Amino acid sequence: MTKPKVSIVGAGRVGATTAQILAYRDICDIVIVNRTQETAEGIALDIMESAPIEGFDAKITGTRDYADITGSAIVIISAGAQRKEGMSREELLSTNASIVNYASSQIHQYAPGAIVIVLTNPLDAMVSLAKRVTEFPKKRIIGMAGILDSSRFASFVAKELNVSVDAVSAMVLGSHGDTMVPLIRYSSVSGIPLGELLAKDKIDSIIQRTKDGGAEIIKLESSSAFYAPASALVAMVESILLDKKNIFPCSAYLEGEYGINDLFIGVPVALGSNGIEKIIELKLNNDEMALFKASANKIRETVKGL
Repeated sequence: MTKPKVSIVGAGRVGATTAQILAYRDICDIVIVNRTQETAEGIALDIMESAPIEGFDAKITGTRDYADITGSAIVIISAGAQRKEGMSREELLSTNASIVNYASSQIHQYAPGAIVIVLTNPLDAMVSLAKRVTEFPKKRIIGMAGILDSSRFASFVAKELNVSVDAVSAMVLGSHGDTMVPLIRYSSVSGIPLGELLAKDKIDSIIQRTKDGGAEIIKLESSSAFYAPASALVAMVESILLDKKNIFPCSAYLEGEYGINDLFIGVPVALGSNGIEKIIELKLNNDEMALFKASANKIRETVKGL
């Protein structure tokens, strides 16, 4: 049976790990696009050689030719410069804008029916750029951020309480950056509100660690995170390809929701075969809304830099 095609632009550690996990899931054929042909081919070959062991039969292609993404159901943009220690995501704006601009123009040409998932930082601005260049409808342009931020938040809560991560439900909205908004009222452990299990100072500490999650990893290993971002990308791809309609916090284009217009920002969405099937509008209290609006204002400032 013919599998849908998922193309990954960028053969760095995020792109390569995403390709590997997707291959093991065996739900799609994979094209890895990289500016260096040999790198893309080598990663594809390496993953393919694990097929007899892992038991998958997905086809994996490594290429530098964007024509190979033709017919893709999903295209992931993970290419871009990485943060170094002490850098903010916004400092990558100029360098990564040129990369995302070119990739988006090629997607527009060769995969006009694809759903596009953007990972490149600064995330919300890069999704905005991808939409502008591809001219795709808003439901087919999605930013991966809130899933990763929520996963980090949940993992830190589980560690603090010494409970299974399966018991923790976390929700982080807003930008993928310092103004992200972890929602305590919408976070719980086996249905128990987080505020009943942890003191405010502990929660504040976890929130700050979540905001610094990427920087913490860069400081420890001198490289940006890639395992958790790749897992988040795969969760999105799986929900779309299998039409699961899972609800994840993602960067989506708002047109009036949450009182925000013409801006990509992290909100809960249902992901299915059409991309963003629905935007979930939570009832935020005054404090939460103030933080969300502040996050939106920060994104607008970054987008103006484009």
